[in-house]
Amino acid sequence: MSTPYPFTAIVGQDDLRLGLLLNAVSPAVGGVLVRGEKGTAKSTAVRALAALMPEVPVVPGCRFSCDPVSPDPACPDGPHAEAAGVSRPARTVELPVGGSEDRLVGALDIERALSEGVKAFEPGLLADAHRGILYVDEVNLLHDHLVDLLLDAAAMGASYVEREGVSVRHAARFLLVGTMNPEEGELRPQLLDRFGLTVEVSASRDTDERVEVVRRRLAYDDDPEGFAARWAEEEGALRERIAAARVLLPRVVLSDGVLWQIAATCAAFEVDGMRADIVMARTATALAAWAGREEVTADDVRQAALLALPHRRRRNPFDAPGLDEDKLDQTLDEAGPPENSDGDDQPDPDGGGDDDGGGGGGVPPQADGEDRTPPQGSEGDSPSPAPEGAPDTPGRPAGGEQQPVAAAEPFRTKMLSVPGLGEGAAGRRSRARTEHGRTTGARRPEGALTKLHLAATVQAAAPHQRARGRAGRGLVVRRDDLRQATREGREGNLVLFVVDASGSMAARQRMSAVKGAVLSLLLDAYQRRDKVGLVTFRGKEAEVALPPTSSVDAAAARLESLPTGGRTPLAAGLLKAHDVLRVERLRDPSRRPLLVVVTDGRATGGPEPVALAGRAGRLHRSEGTASVVVDCESGYVRLGLAGELARELGGTAVTLDELRADSIAGLVKDVTAAGRAA
Repeated sequence: MSTPYPFTAIVGQDDLRLGLLLNAVSPAVGGVLVRGEKGTAKSTAVRALAALMPEVPVVPGCRFSCDPVSPDPACPDGPHAEAAGVSRPARTVELPVGGSEDRLVGALDIERALSEGVKAFEPGLLADAHRGILYVDEVNLLHDHLVDLLLDAAAMGASYVEREGVSVRHAARFLLVGTMNPEEGELRPQLLDRFGLTVEVSASRDTDERVEVVRRRLAYDDDPEGFAARWAEEEGALRERIAAARVLLPRVVLSDGVLWQIAATCAAFEVDGMRADIVMARTATALAAWAGREEVTADDVRQAALLALPHRRRRNPFDAPGLDEDKLDQTLDEAGPPENSDGDDQPDPDGGGDDDGGGGGGVPPQADGEDRTPPQGSEGDSPSPAPEGAPDTPGRPAGGEQQPVAAAEPFRTKMLSVPGLGEGAAGRRSRARTEHGRTTGARRPEGALTKLHLAATVQAAAPHQRARGRAGRGLVVRRDDLRQATREGREGNLVLFVVDASGSMAARQRMSAVKGAVLSLLLDAYQRRDKVGLVTFRGKEAEVALPPTSSVDAAAARLESLPTGGRTPLAAGLLKAHDVLRVERLRDPSRRPLLVVVTDGRATGGPEPVALAGRAGRLHRSEGTASVVVDCESGYVRLGLAGELARELGGTAVTLDELRADSIAGLVKDVTAAGRAA
């Protein structure tokens, strides 16, 4: 086993270390979600935490880590006789993003269950993580059905495995730690709320600190054991401090004044449910124990809010997590000081904690520090498009480009789906063969059996019972008799947006409505677990504004800053989209694409631009790409060019009004099958 990087050797990242240590002191805090860019020691810190955790007493030979003092009466390996326990190090169990359901919850031996009537159960990762740490790297990329299982286990403290009437239950209480890069997509709100704390991490911009990070990492890579030995004393001291804080924790007083401040803070920030109040109370108590105090102070409440509330403030996937610290200070002041604290314990209006680390040993995570000033240029101050060929003038971007406009309010869109039956990643858009969903038939299993079709298995085994010498009531089942259930559910697709940003779309109210429509479709893609990409075209060329990604908020950010103006190279946009889809088919052939072209259908620039756009559309049609054209043409006189483009693509056209789910303009419009005659 490789030597882990010492926790105390991590440079900086005070918020990350504090969040993990508070969970080590009080696992009831509920885990921690670490958000940040790649290469910021997220995984290193989580893996190093296990070495600091106290050893766990377990029943000898129990695969489910039962506590010898109070063993689980329903343990599959029980009942356990009274015996002295043995101690082992706390485990850090990693759940891979591509893990299967059987690997997570365990698997039953279906053949033995049917033929012998025994519960032959192989424990999964949830059993291994009981009374330890369950670590999910890139938790935002975890499949939905695994997320559901994690939610159930985290809520109930137990895991249930049920297959065709055979069930097994075992305890599964663990510290849930997840890491993620927000650029790759956000978490489902249900799982986001399950994490007690969240911390934001980023690489240091201080040169000296970066040099020290590299120096320590190189030293560790050259001699892991020797490097760990040099930090053994610091590791031991930190381990002792955690143990002392755990002993002190039950004696920490949480007064009514503190509870009043916590409740007032959660109400002021309008967080959903009561979990935030409970987590804040537990975090403030852990902070006091970590600082060696038996009373919770105002600083503890403030720091607990900065750790427990930011991720609960998100109202949609485009909101950045964060907390208004001025509002937090005002709320705490209005709620009054805790009854057990004096004037020295009041929150620092500058947002700082104790300089000596008494408030927990880390710096409170800051709210999102990005400048979120709206794009410059309001409804009346943007320059009008310059005539083609006009020289550039001061204040006007080159090429007739206009300043970006804000998107209109998003709305709920109608369902757009890819026709046919796919086999892509689990999602919520188009029909697909999946491991979860309604049963549609049976087949012979290819590899390990995961979903038994009981009726088909019995039907396959029944004709052979006499030849197999069946004598008792049990069914004699062979491996060849087993049948895998085939199921139909929903898949996520690759939704590639091709957005017209030319001068013909540049009227302010019009472009605002168009951005609002695309934003609405992006929100729909987030809810349906799609990948998204963004291609824009204007002037003389098209560009990939965002390569296909699971981060719809990244697409929304690119859309918000999208400038407009110039000619309309529609063919270039369609050809650029074709290149993107060709590459994505090689990377992920099972994920079917949905092409969404947002345009008024006009095409300018070059010889025969309309005919060239038609040929580019037929290229998509020949490859079976499902498509829809969002017709942005407005006014009393309409040319119908978007409808013509849709026919060339072999798809369908919808207007902005028809795109709304509550529109009465027509029925829900699914994408027409590619290749269907116009």
